[in-house]
Amino acid sequence: MNLDSVLLLEAVHFAAEKHKSQRRKDAEATPYINHPIGVARILAYEGGITDIAILQAALLHDTVEDTETSIDELDGKFGATVARIVQEVTDDKMLPKQERKQQQILKAPLCSHQAKLVKLADKLYNLRDLNRSTPVGKLNWKSIRGTMKVTECFSIYNVCFVFLFFFFCFLLGVQRSSLLLNMHLTIAHK
Repeated sequence: MNLDSVLLLEAVHFAAEKHKSQRRKDAEATPYINHPIGVARILAYEGGITDIAILQAALLHDTVEDTETSIDELDGKFGATVARIVQEVTDDKMLPKQERKQQQILKAPLCSHQAKLVKLADKLYNLRDLNRSTPVGKLNWKSIRGTMKVTECFSIYNVCFVFLFFFFCFLLGVQRSSLLLNMHLTIAHK
């Protein structure tokens, strides 16, 4: 087994252990680990990213924010580059949600290219997940979708997706966004 495979498997194992009791907010309550694996897959499979530090950071991107993991722990286990990328994409959960979102907008242009890639893949995964399965929670998504035809929902989703996707690309300064968008639209229309 080559070193890159070992490094990626170590990041998958670490993230799986840290997220083992967490679930996504979809109706199926899917295991949370599916999310960071999906983010890394978008980067590798759709974006052609082969940089192991970026892929490790994608796998670990929510560990500091959503578990008891520290940046120092990531630094010691995965190195300074991975820890820095994760730190750049980590929100301060001590702030109110609206302020966290505002901080994301303010910080995005200042992030490294590596962090921008992870953040963009994260947003892309979340938008696709939202289309796949409505979240369980305060907002009654089922009743909102129930009042529209499926084609109307799909059209609204695609318009919103395109707008949000390019908004994040603009914020992050990612120039090769059309590749991921074309892949999304191809997949979404199947």
